[in-house]
Parts: sequence; structure tokens; C-alpha cells
Amino acid sequence: MKGKLQLRKQTCSGGNARKCKKCGKYFAQAGSLEAHKRTHTGEKPFECKQCGKCLNQAGNLKTHLRSHSGEKPYECKHCEKRFTQAGTLKEHLRTHSGEKPHECKQCGKRFAAAGNLKVHVRTHTREKPHECEHCGKCFAQAGHLKIHVRNHTGEKPHECKHCGKCFAEAGNLKVHVRTHTGEKPHECEHCRKCFAQAGHLKIHVRNHTGEKPHECKHCGKCFAEAGNLKVHIRTHTGEKPYECKQCGKCFTLVRTLKSHVGTHTGEKSHQCKQCGKCFARADALKIHVRTHTGEKPHECKHCRKCFTQAGNLKAHLRTHTGEKPYECKQCGKCFGQAGHLKIHIRTHTGEKTNQCKQCGKYFKEKASLVKHCQTSCTDGRRFSCWICQEELGSQSLLLEHYDNHMR
Repeated sequence: MKGKLQLRKQTCSGGNARKCKKCGKYFAQAGSLEAHKRTHTGEKPFECKQCGKCLNQAGNLKTHLRSHSGEKPYECKHCEKRFTQAGTLKEHLRTHSGEKPHECKQCGKRFAAAGNLKVHVRTHTREKPHECEHCGKCFAQAGHLKIHVRNHTGEKPHECKHCGKCFAEAGNLKVHVRTHTGEKPHECEHCRKCFAQAGHLKIHVRNHTGEKPHECKHCGKCFAEAGNLKVHIRTHTGEKPYECKQCGKCFTLVRTLKSHVGTHTGEKSHQCKQCGKCFARADALKIHVRTHTGEKPHECKHCRKCFTQAGNLKAHLRTHTGEKPYECKQCGKCFGQAGHLKIHIRTHTGEKTNQCKQCGKYFKEKASLVKHCQTSCTDGRRFSCWICQEELGSQSLLLEHYDNHMR
């Protein structure tokens, strides 16, 4: 301690200290001053013979070489974890002692490592000193820039040992590995449900707290998830970013496009064990099974009415709230359901898309077509199904037969 005070006195008095002409900083040793000058000139005279990387100090080169040799000479006495640098070990020891000597002058938050404080200060100053040479985007942390650059280079250095899939970020690999191990380390304190990702837990907790931080700037409606807000905004903008490559039809949701593609391929790999009906999507089969079990898991909080599908409950809730998010661009009339708007638009276009296969007559609404087929369009003796052309002996049998198609 006495030696440090003596050195400080020499520095302040100008004694044997050397001064940097660029920034005015003092150094007790000439070698330290020379090494410091390189931070101004950018000179890096020490080159690694194994990878060609250049560094500005001999000590930094020595430490860098350990990344090739794997040498970690500094061991933690508490947990036996090893480190390549003495400074890194020193900071690690604070995770055991709880010491946080570095304090932010602006908000008082404390940190175990000086580097963490330095990065934190940038949340106040908004400084982003690390710039991408490919696109000019700037980052507060060098590590964030390093990960971002992989978007340009395509580099994915983190490989899964189970399936060989590669990732640009170590964190993404860590989360992916849980799909193999089944690990779910993030537990909800309200209901004990567990999640593989901290972000998924954070969103789930909002089901308990009712928090909806994502607000629509168009109508003020709030959402628990940013993704749901993004999809909702398309009801205002009319954006449909997912296009079918076979017919050019566009969709708001990727899952809707996926379902639509099945109409071209005809693939229906999900079969109902009770009636044998097949579906293109697993979720469609899950909903269909409820027609057999009678399950209605989606309950209205206002009137306790239950529904088989979440979408049906969502549409029903608008009968309580009065919300009508679907607006006709031609006359301004609003509707609670997208399907009702679609039918309404035909009053402007005159379009009649529902055709009777027996007599060729067109109808604006499917309900009108169904009524027509069940009552009017028969041969006087037999009742013919408008979907598959099967003939039945009575109208009641026809109705029962038609219900089988709708399941």
C-alpha cells in the first residue's frame, strides 16, 4: 500500500512518471507508456503464429495463445472452475463472495466486473461504439456485434451434438438442446408450469397478471405478446405477407398458408381414430375430435358459454364488448367477424360464389345455398346431397348426412 502511495506521489509531482502527449495520462514505467500509445495509434505488433491475429501487447498475445492450447492456469478454490486470465478468475470469485465493487454513478446499480459497468453506462449515454462494417449498424457491446456479423457471413459455429444442427449463437444452441433432453428449467411460481425458455415463461406469467404491454397504435388494443400485436396490425393495414406459390393467394398467417397449401397437394396425414376422417393439420384434427368427445375448453368469462375453438370464443367475446374490428373500405360499415365482412363486400361487388351443383344457381351466402339444396333442388322423390350427389329418401336423412360432411 505504501509503495502505491509513493508511486501516486511521483505521478502527481511529475517525478519519474511518463506522460502521454495525446491524452495527458501518466505512467510510472516507460514500457507501460509505450503500450498505452498503441491504443491511440492502433498499432498491433504482436502476431499469433497459429491464426494470424495481431494484438497490441505481449501479455495479450500470451493470453490469446491459451485459446489455442486450451490452457487454463487459474483455478477457483470454491468450485474448481478454471480460467485463462487472472483477472477473469478475480471477477468470478465475486460470484461466491457477492462483492460488487463497481457502482454506476447515475443510477447506483452495482456490478462485480468493471466491464459490465462500462456496458451498463451505455444504457444511460446511448453510446454504441461497435459498428458493423457490412451494414453500418451499431452496437453497445462487442459481443453483440460479433453475433450480428454472422448474419452477413452465414457463420454458425455452435453445433448440436445430438442432431448436428448449427447455430449462430451459443444461447440458441443451449435452448435447442432442451428439445432433445426435455429439460424445462423455468418454472411459473403461480401454477408450477415449466418452460424451456425464460422468454416463454415471461409471456406465460402475463396470463396470471393480465399484463398486456404491447399496444396497437391504430385502435389502442393491447396484447400480451409482440407477435400477436404484429398479426393484429395486419387487420388495419390489410397486409398479407404469406403467398401461396401455386396459386398466388396471400394470407395473414403462416399457419393459414400452410393449411391452404394442403388444398393443392391433397395431403391429409392426420386421421381421426373414431371416424377415419383425415386432416392436413394436427390442430384441425384436435378440434375435430371434440365433435366426438363434446369437449368445449374455451369458456366465456362474461356468460360462461363454452366453445370448441379459441377463435369462436374470441368472436363471441365481441358480442359483449361491442368491438367490430373489420371495416368495409367502401362504405365504412364495421363487423365483429371477418367472415361477415367478406359476405357484406359482395353487396358491393355483386359476387355470388356459392353455386348449386344440381341446378347451377348462385348464392351470395353459403347458408342460402344449403337451404336451397335441402328444400328446393330435389327431383320430387329423392333428396340429393349437394356435396357428394348421394340421394336419400327423406329430408331428415339428408340433414343427418350433410352434418357428417361438416364434421
